Amino acid sequence: MNRVLVVDDEPAILRLLGAVLARGGYEAAAAATASAALAALRGGGLSAAILDLGLPDRDGLELIPMLRGAGVPVIVLSAREDVGEKVAALDLGASDYITKPFDGEELLARLRVALRQSGAAVAQEVLAHGPFRIDTARHEASIEGRALTLPPKEFALLQALVEAGGRILTHAALLEKVWGRAHVGDVEYLRVAIRALRLKVEEDPAHPRLIRNEPGIGYRLMEA
Repeated sequence: MNRVLVVDDEPAILRLLGAVLARGGYEAAAAATASAALAALRGGGLSAAILDLGLPDRDGLELIPMLRGAGVPVIVLSAREDVGEKVAALDLGASDYITKPFDGEELLARLRVALRQSGAAVAQEVLAHGPFRIDTARHEASIEGRALTLPPKEFALLQALVEAGGRILTHAALLEKVWGRAHVGDVEYLRVAIRALRLKVEEDPAHPRLIRNEPGIGYRLMEA
């Protein structure tokens, strides 16, 4: 059974998350403080973490790199709705960011995505997500079996989104991955490439359903 660390200083939220996780077949390990969370991390055996940011002894953002450094995917579950907080959490390595109040089934779905992604082979030559398939060795991409003709930047962009497996990738993360660190502020580069890619993969590019924009944050790839 996957053991999920739940970090939140509200007892009612800890109980609720414990029940939601049990319904999904997971075991919850509860921690009400950052110190307790770090103790659980040192104990090992964690498959993922659900992390609140407003902890009494430390800002939850500080825990994200520690958890990710130990190979534990992190889903932030917080009442903080500020876009800057979301971007900071994702750039620090969080797999996803959900605001309270939350839907239990959506949380379980996001958790499954994070666990699948953490278990994926980093050096895979053939990648797939939803209708997309990427062969990195042959530099080939397809959607529902239809070959796509993509210039290098669009191919690299689609590859990054497929590799993320449904996780949000921030503007800065995509720009660094595709254009390099010197261009992390050139968001217009990304917008132009996303528009071009949508023209090739979306049934209705004006109303995209596969490449979703998370306003002010970045993009994620949907399965259908």
